[in-house]
Amino acid sequence: MAKPRLQGQAALITGAGSGIGAATAHIFCQEGASVFLVDADAQGLERTRQALLLDMPEAQVRCLEADVTDRERALQAVADCVAAFAGLDILVNNAAMRNYSPAAEATSAEWQAMVGVNLVGITHYCHAALPHLRQSGHGSIVNVSSCYAVKGRKGMALYDATKAAQLALTRSLACEEAVHGVRVNAVCPGSTLTDFHVGRAQKIGKSVEQLKTERQDTSLLGRWASPKEIAWPILWLASSEASFITGTSLLVDGGLHSM
Repeated sequence: MAKPRLQGQAALITGAGSGIGAATAHIFCQEGASVFLVDADAQGLERTRQALLLDMPEAQVRCLEADVTDRERALQAVADCVAAFAGLDILVNNAAMRNYSPAAEATSAEWQAMVGVNLVGITHYCHAALPHLRQSGHGSIVNVSSCYAVKGRKGMALYDATKAAQLALTRSLACEEAVHGVRVNAVCPGSTLTDFHVGRAQKIGKSVEQLKTERQDTSLLGRWASPKEIAWPILWLASSEASFITGTSLLVDGGLHSM
């Protein structure tokens, strides 16, 4: 039987209360990692924790409710993770917020809020985690961006601009941290059927089955991704199987970028 790919490693995952973050936590635990979960949604964190322990009673799971815009909470999250698991090997920056204002109409406050979560929030966790990732000897950061960081559309300018900035940050961090043995990569998901999308649909009386028919033109594969289909590439980039990969943005979008 193959050794679990993250055996003995500790991972901190932001935005772990649902969707891609929760799926990543599940797969990381399956692969032997101890996981420290961060989310601003305390109820979502508890649901993720309970689901993990129900499926894997032996899983090592810790949680902290925190808004990623709070630098002090980022420092606390990393300190708590290191105290619980005696180190930190992997950081997954997945927390994000959305905005649907056209670029020409967005207010300064909207821009600042988006940048605060989607970009500055990442820097808080990188700042807190990097000293420990350097000590790990095989530290890895995976930033969860978006396929729309590289492909235009209307109606999501603030979100897409901050996601594009994440790719620039990924490349810069990779250049800076290579000397310390820390790899930094990004995944760019396409349309992913998360709790967020399901919840929005249900609020307007739309069923999940109806929702599933609406993304046939946003990938070559003609469907939504499941959160696990994004979590598996995150696992790969975080693991030693990707040990010669850094500064890379991996498009996990069902071929949308080719359309």
